[in-house]
Amino acid sequence: MGFEDNIRRVIPYVPGEQPQSRGTIKLNTNENPYPPSPRVKKVLEEFDADALRLYPDPAALRLVKAIADRYGLKEEEVFVGVGSDDVLAMCFLTFFNSGKPLLFPDITYSFYDVWAALFRIPYLALPLDDEFRIVPGDFRRENGGIIFPNPNAPTGVLLPLDAVREIVRNNQESIVIIDEAYIDFGGESALPLIHEYENVVVVQTFSKSRSGAGLRIGYAMSNAHLIRALNDVKYSFNSYTMNSPTIAAGVECVLDEEHFRASVERIKATRERAAAVFGQLGFHVLPSAANFLFVSHPSVSGKELFDYLKSRNIYVRWWDKARIRNYLRITIGTEEQMDALFGALKEYLWNQ
Repeated sequence: MGFEDNIRRVIPYVPGEQPQSRGTIKLNTNENPYPPSPRVKKVLEEFDADALRLYPDPAALRLVKAIADRYGLKEEEVFVGVGSDDVLAMCFLTFFNSGKPLLFPDITYSFYDVWAALFRIPYLALPLDDEFRIVPGDFRRENGGIIFPNPNAPTGVLLPLDAVREIVRNNQESIVIIDEAYIDFGGESALPLIHEYENVVVVQTFSKSRSGAGLRIGYAMSNAHLIRALNDVKYSFNSYTMNSPTIAAGVECVLDEEHFRASVERIKATRERAAAVFGQLGFHVLPSAANFLFVSHPSVSGKELFDYLKSRNIYVRWWDKARIRNYLRITIGTEEQMDALFGALKEYLWNQ
């Protein structure tokens, strides 16, 4: 039929499995294993349901102010959206329109090429080096924009701030987006660069370090000019993107700095212990600054381990992609969850 020719067809992003069975150990989507601030529970319990008959604040000003205050920014330097995926999609729509190729790493967050295809943005995926590191010098070429996660995903490898600055300094004619979904677990944020350069956007999320994956809050930080451009696109697309309970809960998330810090340090401590145990079991473990580890075993394939763990009701992430198909990405869970994972791995490896 003729109309079939006019349907937009893309290969969609494939999220991690969301198993519903009880007793599942879920280490495949990088969620925080610990609950959000008790202040979030309190504000949701006390939320006046009658307010739901009204539209939410389209600018989410209370949340914007809380984020701006937390990072020492002006309110006009913060943009919020429904998870960092929403924020990043708005960035693609807003900033990558030159017709020149968008640059990002070849092993990275797999939503980037999906958005590029959806929005008809040409792109070039630049190979990581042999140790899965981003090579700043490779970004010194003509482009219509640059985006990369730091720490990178799914590798967890951190690019030092000086190297991030090098990429920005050499590309001041295009927008550079640093996707910092995992920065709170290690490394130095590129946030200072938004005041050093006019072309930098830093994106973060509540889904990881703030235990808010179910809230769906992401945010961009940049100069007022670029944030205004993002808002113009948002208001041309959907004005009321964030609901009222989420705005109220998000404010409390930001205000409870003590809970946030304690949760992050707890995960980092478990990550270091887990990396050591993986090493003892013979795994190659990439250095991680995120809330997950990227590991491979020299004698057992990633797919074999993935299938075995799934049979034990332990979910991790595996991709059938060149260079990384022997690797597993494993979220840092609670100490008890990690012990269960290691128990299963020891049993399997010792029976080989």
